[in-house]
Amino acid sequence: MNTAIIVAAGSGSRFGSRQPKQFIEVLGRPLIVHTLRQFERCESVHEIVLVLPSAAIQEFETSTFRPKITKLRKIVAGGSTRARSVRNGLEAVGSETTLVAVHDGARPLVGVDEIAATIQKAAETGAACLVAPVTDTIKTVRGNEISGTLDRDRLRRALTPQVFSVDVLRKALEVDDLGEGVTDECYLVEKLGYPIAFVEGSSRNIKITRPEDLVVAEAVLAVELE
Repeated sequence: MNTAIIVAAGSGSRFGSRQPKQFIEVLGRPLIVHTLRQFERCESVHEIVLVLPSAAIQEFETSTFRPKITKLRKIVAGGSTRARSVRNGLEAVGSETTLVAVHDGARPLVGVDEIAATIQKAAETGAACLVAPVTDTIKTVRGNEISGTLDRDRLRRALTPQVFSVDVLRKALEVDDLGEGVTDECYLVEKLGYPIAFVEGSSRNIKITRPEDLVVAEAVLAVELE
């Protein structure tokens, strides 16, 4: 069984909104519902565990959107960091789970085909990350000066979902240091020395971080929902 852990427990402080960004309405639905919808539609996903701020769980449970996500099995409270939230979600997955797909709740533009492809790759290798090319020229700096230019052909932006065998992810999350410096699960799996395959994804799979990102999301979702 393949389980998706959707992590949406952040406060969205960088977004500058009074409410967490995952609950801001886009085309009449909370942003998180658009994200859940993509995993609901993916045949490779069999159950969903949603990680929310503890104060938001009851409201979501009683919302009109809850029954429409039929694969949503559990909603759990997040931790003090993203990695701790993922660990909380992992503790709630079904006992028959073999693969876990971890996804940012603020990435509603991920494609169903991208989810399926990353799960398939992880089924073959044990670990897979959805990525996108780096299109800008990337410079390194030293003090107040540019010190070099990186070869962007060898660079990729890490997206989500990131998919792992349940045993690999569980071992990666056993470390004590799950602070703010751990920004994705691949980082922890890399530290185990476990090889991670990658799947080329779309650059449109952005993480909603600032208000202007909502303009892009709304335009793309409006076409998809037509």
